[in-house]
Amino acid sequence: MSTPTSSTRKWWALALIAAAQFMVIMDTSIIGIALPKMQTDLGFSQENLTWVFNAYVIAFGGLLLLGGRLSDLWGARRIFATGWLILLVGSITAGAAGNVGTELAGRAVQGAGAALIAPSALTLLMMLFGSTQQELTKALAVYGAAAPAGGTAGVFLGGVITEYLSWPWVFYINIPIAVIALAVTPLLMPNAPARSGSIDLLGALTVTAGLALAVYSIVRAPEVGWDAGQTWGYLAVSAVLLGAFVLIQSRRREPLMRLGIFTAPNLAAANIAQLLLGAAWIPMWFFLNLYLQQVLGYSAFPAGAALLPMTTLIMLGMIVIAPRAMGRFGAKPMIVTGLSVLAAGLGWMALVRPTGNFWVDVLPASLVAAAGMSLAFIPSLGTAISAARPEEGGLASGIVNVSYQVGSALGLAAMTAVAAAFGANQVGDLPELTNGFSAAFLGAAVIALAGAGITAVTMRTPIAQSEVAPETVLN
Repeated sequence: MSTPTSSTRKWWALALIAAAQFMVIMDTSIIGIALPKMQTDLGFSQENLTWVFNAYVIAFGGLLLLGGRLSDLWGARRIFATGWLILLVGSITAGAAGNVGTELAGRAVQGAGAALIAPSALTLLMMLFGSTQQELTKALAVYGAAAPAGGTAGVFLGGVITEYLSWPWVFYINIPIAVIALAVTPLLMPNAPARSGSIDLLGALTVTAGLALAVYSIVRAPEVGWDAGQTWGYLAVSAVLLGAFVLIQSRRREPLMRLGIFTAPNLAAANIAQLLLGAAWIPMWFFLNLYLQQVLGYSAFPAGAALLPMTTLIMLGMIVIAPRAMGRFGAKPMIVTGLSVLAAGLGWMALVRPTGNFWVDVLPASLVAAAGMSLAFIPSLGTAISAARPEEGGLASGIVNVSYQVGSALGLAAMTAVAAAFGANQVGDLPELTNGFSAAFLGAAVIALAGAGITAVTMRTPIAQSEVAPETVLN
């Protein structure tokens, strides 16, 4: 694999990779502040509003394994550029949408583009920096900070855009960035020759359909009933599809996801940590946005600005604090501590009041949650990537992104059901809304705490230097 000869060029390439991760995650969150206006303009119901998020995340999570496989076979640079092109088309479609169906289709296309960008970006990062442990540590810290920072910064940008422009611009903002990325990718990114191999389209179809049905059934359950035949029928079909995916992978000579990859030390444990991290974090910002707007009465711009302290703390924690702490304590203690701190912040946030205010009900709890996220994200991400064989870098990148995005989608779907059961569908009734949001925060806290416990039990501490040196923050 060839790499750029210029050190400056290499770090500019990292800037583009981090920007790609920032954009991919920002597109999950930038719509948060715009949701109330989109609901009014396009005719979404309160229950179905989460599909503006889920349409993106399901396509993203369901196609990530395919994106990783394509990156390994056809070259990461080519797939990276193709992903930006698809994201560009989806952004134009979502911004120009005049009805619910077109909006969701545009969001799904955006997710498909992101599913090509994310694993190829990580593969490119490993190609550029994988030969030097110290540089890889720095590169992963920058990349790791881009994800949660993109999620939280998207909320702020969404507020600015919704307040001073209009909601379609939360999608149109991607257009100039995508054009720039397409122009500079051939100049900055290393190239790798294509490899021979087959593409498991049937596997990609079954896993995407299975995940979509699982999320759909959970989101619809509060409306049709948890005991309804429709709910359990969809869940049963989802289980069959996901089971078929596993069966297909076990029998194909060149599967979309080689099941044996999970025998790599700590890979499964790290991916479970990422899944539960997403399942706790994404419901937090989703319902915190709604609490700020629907209970505290914030307009779009103040609601976005209210979460800027989280962004600042996350970036500081990811880039400055987490790498140093990793070198001293290792991955397992960091992940367990981070998820526990996140759970504490979410538990604190569950104390929100219908007559609350930002300084008491939002700021302190959100900062504690952000500190937990910044401690847990990089070590779990790094462990998941480094555990795989070098030739399966795209697959490992795809799997860890799948874990986080699937966790995000299922966590949001489950907490939406919980919130609705406790009154969050009673728009205008502040006590009922607050009860629903509080229940969602508490449920997310339970998820984070479960993640800390599972990591403590399943992840082992490397005992041999031949695994990954502590200073790489990948053990």
